[in-house]
Parts: sequence; C-alpha cells; structure tokens
Amino acid sequence: MFAHKLDQALMDEVLARARLSPRRRANHCFQLPADRLQRMVNAALRGSYFAPHRHKDPDKLEIFTILSGRVMAITFDDAGAILDRALLCRDGGADANGESWQVEIPPGTWHTLVVLSPEAVLYEVIDGHFDAKTHKRFAPWAPSEADPEAAQTYLAELLKRI
Repeated sequence: MFAHKLDQALMDEVLARARLSPRRRANHCFQLPADRLQRMVNAALRGSYFAPHRHKDPDKLEIFTILSGRVMAITFDDAGAILDRALLCRDGGADANGESWQVEIPPGTWHTLVVLSPEAVLYEVIDGHFDAKTHKRFAPWAPSEADPEAAQTYLAELLKRI
C-alpha cells in the first residue's frame, strides 16, 4: 500500500488552485506535522514571486525536482549577488544546454525560484519538521511578498540578471 501518489490529476488540481490564487501559486503537502521530512507539490504561474529566503537555524537541505514547465533556481550571497543558477526543465530533457531536472539547495543558502513558462509544477523536499516560526528567513535585501508592486519590480530586475 502506498502512503501517497503523485499523478497528473493531483498536478492538475494544484495548478487549478494556483490559477485562482492572488499569489499565483499553490501547494499540496504530503507530510503530517509529526513527519521529519517535508514533501510537497508546488504549482506556480509566471509572475509568482518567491521572496528570496534561506532555511537556517535550524539549517535544512531543500530539493526541487521539476515535473512540468521551466523554472530558474537561483542562489545568492549574503548581499544579494547571484552565486549560481540552474534551469529546471523536463520539456527538452537535461542536456548540454544546461538544463537540469533537479537541484539541491544547501542548508543556509539564500535562494529563490523564477517561473519562466506560463505554468510550472515542482516536487519539493525539505529536511526537518515544519515549524512556521523557524521555517524561513527572508532576505533583507529583497522585497517582501506582502508588497506586490515592489516584488514585481524586483522580479523584473532579477530576470534581466539571469
């Protein structure tokens, strides 16, 4: 017996919720509060802003696997300069064009995602229990998700840099 199944119907349902969300994204969590490993499906539309953040104190490894669409994963230094980027894409496969299917974000690393296709779906795994008080530390050099205008301006500038 399987604990959970990720199939096209689940991806379609999460995408449908993302299309209705003001944040232009939605997720489906597989874990229970007591589980030590967070596992979820994330659906996002182009223009969704993932405020740069890191998982620190406690440090947590985070893994993103692309299921559909195209997403740029970006890491930053402490001042907000881009350290690395990876194009996540299943459409053409991981190949010499630098496309990957999965990235692992080291614990304590500033990072964000930028959706490049109209829609994208990712499978995400984060080491450790979810605790809303300590889950994310947002970057002081990037706008808050609570300021949509500043967030969209930052996202447009970030797109020019990648």
